[in-house]
Amino acid sequence: MAGVISSGSVNIGSSHIPFLTGDNYLDWKEKILLTLGCMDIDLALRVDEPPIPTESSTLSERASYERCERSNRLSICLIKCYIGKNIRSSIPECTKAKENMTAIEQQFVSSDKALISTLMTKLSSMKHMGDKGVREHIMEMRDIAAQMNSLEFTFSETFLVQFILNSLLAEYGPFKISYNTHK
Repeated sequence: MAGVISSGSVNIGSSHIPFLTGDNYLDWKEKILLTLGCMDIDLALRVDEPPIPTESSTLSERASYERCERSNRLSICLIKCYIGKNIRSSIPECTKAKENMTAIEQQFVSSDKALISTLMTKLSSMKHMGDKGVREHIMEMRDIAAQMNSLEFTFSETFLVQFILNSLLAEYGPFKISYNTHK
């Protein structure tokens, strides 16, 4: 787990954050938010920015502002580090972490339809070739269905089961017949 180590440096375990490539936005966002939370620098994403301190500001107000500014700086740096260079230029430059995440999200919301299409093509063309276990094959298909559900494209469990059955080898014919004739 990520955390602060004695020398004052931060071990973020960042190897688990994928680079944002265009078709992995939801996974990328989840991992970025988890990492920022584990590092305890997600404050700029969770709260509204406090007002800029003035001469009459209290020490507490100044400290609150400094924590938020630090969180914002580090969050933006981490976010930018995990955006593919070919995508980085298409995202508007933002100085606030919240605005940055919103701009990135807006960039990828329109690609949801394309992602759904890609996932549907992958799901409908999957065939169990015997190179891995049937359970692993089914779990992979369920994962694709879950990704589609997260994009608000839902279909019934029965529909998914039919996709799975159709993807199995001919040797599973008796099982398919049994399933289809069972009420």
